[in-house]
Amino acid sequence: MIHHPHFFGYGSLVNTATHSFPGVQHATLKGWRRVWRHTTHRTAAFLTVRPDPNTTLEGLIAAVPDADWHALDAREYAYDRHNVTPLITATNAPSETAVYAIPDDAHVAPSVEHPILLSYLDVVVQGYLHRFGEDGVARFFATTDGWNAPILNDRAAPRYPRAQTLTNSEIALVDHFIAASSKG
Repeated sequence: MIHHPHFFGYGSLVNTATHSFPGVQHATLKGWRRVWRHTTHRTAAFLTVRPDPNTTLEGLIAAVPDADWHALDAREYAYDRHNVTPLITATNAPSETAVYAIPDDAHVAPSVEHPILLSYLDVVVQGYLHRFGEDGVARFFATTDGWNAPILNDRAAPRYPRAQTLTNSEIALVDHFIAASSKG
């Protein structure tokens, strides 16, 4: 039996409409927390993760066939790949799992010039909704820092390259959680 390495997706990679990696399954990553950050490698803010011993993230793992990381490394070009194998819990836990994170010295808080793209957030929330339900969306928001960042509404002309079409109820759900998170 061939054992392929896996990646842990905690943002847009949870939305399987944005990729075709095989062997997708639910998983958790212990000891890391999501945060909205900006890096000079990208024009908008994106999700990254940072170590946090008190947080466990829900997400997906998927296989990287034949350890060919090229396509995923290209997609995640602003990030470094970290081995998190012992921190992953899944029904069929792989022998090797990596997570992508922006290096600590290479990111800053989002700003008006570098906001969160609503088209990107829509993709992430849609993925969590389809995989984990509304409770999973609530857990996504609760385990993500940086909700005070500016959010650019680019739904009419999405800037995010893997933007997806949302239903009216999905849009309402995203908007509800944004409003609730900005108050907290």
